[in-house]
Amino acid sequence: MEPKNFRFGGGSSATILHPAVVVATLIAVVLILALPRNKAVTPFLLAFFMTPDAEVLVVGGVHLYILQLLILAVLSKMASSKKSPQGKFGGGFNDLDRVVVLWSLAELVMFFIQYPQMQAFVKGLGDAIINVGGYVAMRFLILDRDAVRRAVKALAVVCAIQGPCMVSEQFTHQNVFSFIGKWAPPIRNGHVRSEGIMGSLYGGVFAGLLIPLFFWLWKEKKSPVAAYAGLAGATAMVWSSHASTSWMAFGASLVGLSFWPLRRQMRLLRVALVIILVGLHLVMNGPVWSLIEKVDLTGGSSSYHRYMLVDNCIRHFSDWWLIGYKYYGSWGFDMYDLCDQYVVAAVTGGVPCLVLFIMIFKRGYGAIGTARRQAKGNYKQELLLWCLGSALFCITVSSFGINYMYHLTTCFFVLIACTSVATVSVEPVKVRTAKTWKSALLTPHGTPAEASHAH
Repeated sequence: MEPKNFRFGGGSSATILHPAVVVATLIAVVLILALPRNKAVTPFLLAFFMTPDAEVLVVGGVHLYILQLLILAVLSKMASSKKSPQGKFGGGFNDLDRVVVLWSLAELVMFFIQYPQMQAFVKGLGDAIINVGGYVAMRFLILDRDAVRRAVKALAVVCAIQGPCMVSEQFTHQNVFSFIGKWAPPIRNGHVRSEGIMGSLYGGVFAGLLIPLFFWLWKEKKSPVAAYAGLAGATAMVWSSHASTSWMAFGASLVGLSFWPLRRQMRLLRVALVIILVGLHLVMNGPVWSLIEKVDLTGGSSSYHRYMLVDNCIRHFSDWWLIGYKYYGSWGFDMYDLCDQYVVAAVTGGVPCLVLFIMIFKRGYGAIGTARRQAKGNYKQELLLWCLGSALFCITVSSFGINYMYHLTTCFFVLIACTSVATVSVEPVKVRTAKTWKSALLTPHGTPAEASHAH
C-alpha cells in the first residue's frame, strides 16, 4: 500500500500569487536578464528569500514556484550569454560542483525508481529544476569574489528585513507577511515561534549559518552597514524563532569562528573528536547518537523524535540501503516526519545518495583546507575561507535537526557556490627570501652593487 502522506498530482488547482509577489518577481526577472552577470545575483536572492514557498503559478496543471521561475530566468541568461574570460562558471566546474550535481541527479533517479508514476515524474522534473538547475544557476551568477560579496550583502538585507518582522511576532502574535499567505506564528510551551517568510525552523537555521559570512563582511570593512544589519537581523531571527535547532545553528557558527586560532591544528582536533565519540559510545548506556535527545535549548524541543529517526534509520539499514525506502512511516510514531537531512538522504536515495551528500561536506572542507594552506600569510583570504568553513560546519551540525526545503536548499547552494569560487581563486602569498631581506636592511638601494653604482 502506498504511503498515505504522499500523493502526486494534487496541490492547488489554480494560481496563488499575490499582486505584490507578481510585481516583485517580474522586476527580479527583468533585472536578472538585464544586469551584468555578477550583479544579477542580488535581485535573484532578494526576490526568492522574500517570497513564501506557497506562492505558485499553475500552467496547464503544472505548478511553477517562484524559485523555479527565477532559476529558469538565470538559465536562459546563461544559455544566451557570450563567452567571457571566466567562462560559464568562475574557476571552472570543479570536483565539489560535480558532487553536488551528482547528488541531485542520484536523488532524482532513485525517486523515479521508487515512484514509477507519471505524476511523480512531473514532480521529479520540477525538483530537478530546483536542485540541479538551482545549483548551476548559483555557480553561474557567483563567478568571483565580488559576486560572493554581493551575495552576502543581499542575504544581509534579507535578514535585516525579516529579523525585526519576526521579533514583532513575539508581541503582536501576527505575521507581518500574512498579506501574502503566511499564517500566525505557532505557540509551543507558552513561547511564540516566529515564522517570518521561511518558518521558524528554516528561518532560524538560515540566519544561524549566515553569521560567519556576515562576520567576514564586517572584518573586511568594505560594507560595514550591511555587516552590522545582517548580524543584528540574523541574531533576531534566531532568537525569535525559539527553536533549539536555530540556536544549535547559531552556536555551531560561533564555535567554528572561535577555532580560528587553532586553524593549523584541525587534523589533531578531528582525530580527538573521533576518539571522544568512540569512547562515549563504549561507556554510555545508549548509543552515541542518543546524545541527540539531550539537546533541548528552549524547553520544548522534539529532540527525542530526532534521535529516534537516526536510531530507526540505522536499525532498518536493510530496508533502505539499495534505493531508499518509501514506507519509513511504518518504523514508528511520527517517523514520516523526516526532520533530519542525513536520514532524508538515506531513505529517499539509499547508500548512493547518503554517500554523495556526505561527500559534499568532505569535498567542501577539503577544498577550504587546501586553499587556506595556499593562502597562508594572507589574512583576508584566510579569513574568508575560514568563515565559509564555519558556515559549512554550521549546516553540517544543523542537518541533524532539519530537512532542506526550498529556501534552505537554495541557501545551501549559495554557500557551496561561494566555497567553490573562493577555493579556486586563491592567490599565493609572495614571501621574500632571507637574502632579499638582508640586502634591503644592509643597503637602502637594494643590492651592494646598486648601492655602489648610486654613489
